[in-house]
Amino acid sequence: MMVPKDFNAKGIGLLLTAYCNIYNTQKLSGRKELGDQENILDNINYLADKLISLQSNGYSGACWGYHFDWQARRLFLFPKNTPTVVATAFCASALFDAYEITGNKACRDVALSSADFVLKDLKRTPHHDGFLFSYSPLDGNNTVYNASLMGSKLLSMCYHYSGNNEYAETARKSVIACIHDQADDGSWVYGMLPVQNWIDSFHTGYILDALKTYQEYCRDDTFSLHIEKGFDFYIKHFFEQDGTPKYYHNETYPIDIHCPAQLFVTLNRLNKQSRYSELAENVLKWT
Repeated sequence: MMVPKDFNAKGIGLLLTAYCNIYNTQKLSGRKELGDQENILDNINYLADKLISLQSNGYSGACWGYHFDWQARRLFLFPKNTPTVVATAFCASALFDAYEITGNKACRDVALSSADFVLKDLKRTPHHDGFLFSYSPLDGNNTVYNASLMGSKLLSMCYHYSGNNEYAETARKSVIACIHDQADDGSWVYGMLPVQNWIDSFHTGYILDALKTYQEYCRDDTFSLHIEKGFDFYIKHFFEQDGTPKYYHNETYPIDIHCPAQLFVTLNRLNKQSRYSELAENVLKWT
């Protein structure tokens, strides 16, 4: 198809997170079958350096996008290398993980600088007593709840590593805006626009992950009940008992690998593995 091979920054970030998880699991459990720890550490260093090199240039802080033009559903086109808050949150989080293992301050410093991207380059849409962050620095993409909360998640992590109160205070304003629009049943639609009025599995998982990160890193338990209510909706509506992962709360198809994959992240993040181990096993076998 004549598509040149290249590196996807978000993909590299996810792989880096995975290797960090493997390294930490092996260190805690002594499970040698997970791989040689020295080789895993080599991979962590390689991927961290690669990720740092893949930053989008010309912005206030470290940020990442895709290495191709990306058309979102009907609403907006992101030209090649346009940074997004979603890709940036995954990449910066991976670099923080790498820093914890390697002590490489470049990983920490690059990840910390991404707070400037969120604060200075993303637009804000006032909403109730807070605001929504835009998906990217471009216009017309400022109505997506999970993306705004990715901004909160990223700022929360940066607050954890820097102690800068501005990061925590700004993260909370985005959380307040998104919490306000949680439905009575605990769900969130994808975004504020009529064309974004669907409820899906993995973006709900992103929301719960972001809220839990904010709660832990900013030490703010105000929204605990909202998280529990959201998780209750998530776990009851997006997975069949045989392990089939549904895309929407009321429709199974399309099948998307994000849906089963995010379940394990969400269960781990919210400390729900034990209670839902049977469902997790069924989803894993189905996948």
